[in-house]
Amino acid sequence: MDFGLTTEQKMLKKSVNDFMKKECTVEFLRQQDEEEAYPYKLYKKMAKLGWFGLAYPEEYGGSGLSATDFILLAEEMARFSFEVTAGFGLTVFCGLIVLKHGTQEQKDYYIPDVISGKQRLSIAISEPEAGSDAAALSTTAVSDGDHWVINGQKTFQTAADIDNTTMCVFVRTDEDLPKHKGISLILVPNDIPGITITRIKTLARKMIHTCEVFFDNVRVPKTNLVGKLNNGMKILISGLELERLFACSSYNGSAQAAMDLALDYAKKRQQFGKPIASFQAIAHMLADMQTEIDAARLLTQRAIWMYDQGIPCMKEVSMAKLFGSETYVKIANQGMQIMGGYGYTMEYEMQRHFRDSRVLTVSAGSSQMQRTGIAKALGVKV
Repeated sequence: MDFGLTTEQKMLKKSVNDFMKKECTVEFLRQQDEEEAYPYKLYKKMAKLGWFGLAYPEEYGGSGLSATDFILLAEEMARFSFEVTAGFGLTVFCGLIVLKHGTQEQKDYYIPDVISGKQRLSIAISEPEAGSDAAALSTTAVSDGDHWVINGQKTFQTAADIDNTTMCVFVRTDEDLPKHKGISLILVPNDIPGITITRIKTLARKMIHTCEVFFDNVRVPKTNLVGKLNNGMKILISGLELERLFACSSYNGSAQAAMDLALDYAKKRQQFGKPIASFQAIAHMLADMQTEIDAARLLTQRAIWMYDQGIPCMKEVSMAKLFGSETYVKIANQGMQIMGGYGYTMEYEMQRHFRDSRVLTVSAGSSQMQRTGIAKALGVKV
């Protein structure tokens, strides 16, 4: 495993840093957060640079980057905002589902527009009674001629209310089959009759929004089915490794940004005639914080390398996800402690890291689910 960056990777990292430093400023993020406004213009600029196409084949207008390169972009982007990075990744990874499992017509229709930024995608899995147990979903799609008729409710769906968004909705299409086998994936535009979308007020993620979606006899063409009928769970699992690696890399980037804030503050803040960083209690906190970030990054890099080599790595991805998400929460919490009362004010960005990080041990597979998966991979019956 080579930990060095190629010339091209260094250029990619620098270009992402330069762009984000200019376009995704602290002032911009504060305004978007206060207004709870989706960053349309920022994503449009990213699309013009070709970022939405980095993970797609050249035949569709993409760049065909390796997982390692794409994950590198995630970490650098997340140094500025985890939320912006999450919103970017949401559309990209939903598009990759269409690329891998969709019909040629679906690929031709969606992928070029995803790359250009005209089309956004969102994923709809969770329901009031189906969270970690995703297969317990009860939203149904019933065949009616050449259409599906969808009824039910989805919750905690990111960016469902954003303009020009098509939802990747996982629905139950056969109630007689075992719960894991009777699920399908259907593409549903968010502006068709029968759909009601409401915002859920949350501690963070105010830019990209968290929503509840209600389906009342929503009719969509049968051509919107992605992959085979009743094969939805396999489709969902098939892209899990790369999606979680993207998330892990984002955790690392954001945790490093929080660490840098705490370190800079500790070097400048004077108490008892000297910087608080010189006190052993603070110095040791900072040393532990950086060590844990580097450990999280190494776990992620190992999993990325395995993924690029075609080696099954769900256990390693789960380890990186578990440790990375919990590390970001810990770094943000300790950063708040180091900054004292100032960290608690909206004037400093540590509070944003504190808010952004807290849900990450729950979303995209909770820490408890990761530990269960790791234990099973070790041969433990759980």
